[in-house]
Order: sequence, then C-alpha cells, then structure tokens
Amino acid sequence: MSLQTIPARRGVAVHVAAGQALRVINTHGHQVVDFWAFVSNHLSEHSGMEQCRATWLKMCPEVGDHLYSNRRRPIMTLEEDTSPGRHDTVIAPCDNERYGLLGCTDYHDNCRDNMHAALLQLGYTVPFTPCSMNLFMNIPWQTSGALSFDAPLSKPGDYVLWRAQLDCIAVMSACPQDILDINNRKTVDAHFEVID
Repeated sequence: MSLQTIPARRGVAVHVAAGQALRVINTHGHQVVDFWAFVSNHLSEHSGMEQCRATWLKMCPEVGDHLYSNRRRPIMTLEEDTSPGRHDTVIAPCDNERYGLLGCTDYHDNCRDNMHAALLQLGYTVPFTPCSMNLFMNIPWQTSGALSFDAPLSKPGDYVLWRAQLDCIAVMSACPQDILDINNRKTVDAHFEVID
C-alpha cells in the first residue's frame, strides 16, 4: 500500500494481516496519533493499555515490545521507533465531553468519535471505546503522581513501525486537541503505510 493520509482532526482504519507491518508517520513532528488495534472478526478483543503496562512494567513501549490485547495476546510488535519514544498509555482518547470541560460550548472534533467513524467506514461498529495508545504524545509523570500535558518531543518524519502478529484492524486518529500543548495547539495531517 502506498503512503496514505490521516487527515487532520479525522480518523482512518485499515486492515493489517498477520506478518504485515504498519508504519505511522508523524509527518510534521508535532501531531499526536491516537492508535487502536482490533482483532479481525473479534472486535471485542482489542489493544489494552492496562494489559500492556502490566506486562511491560513501564509506561511506554520500546522496540521489541508487543501491543497486548485485553485478552493478553500479542496483536502487534513494535519493530522500529525513530521518535524519542514518548508514547502515552494513560490518557483516555479525547471526547466531546472533555472539550466541554476545557471550555468549549460547541461540538469539537475528537478521537473517540473519529475511532467509531473510521471503523464504520469499514462496516464495523462497537459499543465501547477502548483506551488508545497515544503515539508521540508527551505526558510526563512525576514520582508524586503528577501528570502534565506537554509539547511534543518528536520531530518531522519520526515514525513507529508495528508488525502484526494477528490479523487486525488498526485505527488511527490525528488528534484534534488544539487547546492544550500536546500538538503545539494546532492539528495537522499524519501519514501511514501498510508494508508486506
């Protein structure tokens, strides 16, 4: 598959067969991409951040780590990461209610709705929204337990490459967050490609 666009503020979903790889590219260097993987034909099994952290014993994945499902099976494996390696696994995908708490009075594009719209484009619906892995999102944590939403550390062209261990559907959302610093307060396109 040739290079494909994840439009700013929108989501896309793509089938990735076992053995294929998915490269997610931070084209401009400051765009967070919320990321999910669902097991094909069994969408109740999906990437689970709680299960990942419990197995990795750390907050962010490193090259060689698996993306585990909520049934603790490896769905994908991180084979390459040219970014500084800061990928958030704690913060829930943004939703319209979150933007209401941040002061928005009108509807705001959000990753929860982007995920569901992207799956629907492939003909799928799910009655839940799993926690996303927020690729390139810089959420420093302190020993006190404090968290902060900080500016990105990645640079233009940084990417991660995930190798599918199971047939799956990968969903990516170019996060619409333009109020906090995580996207430098502006949202732009990102890109991806599926590699045989």
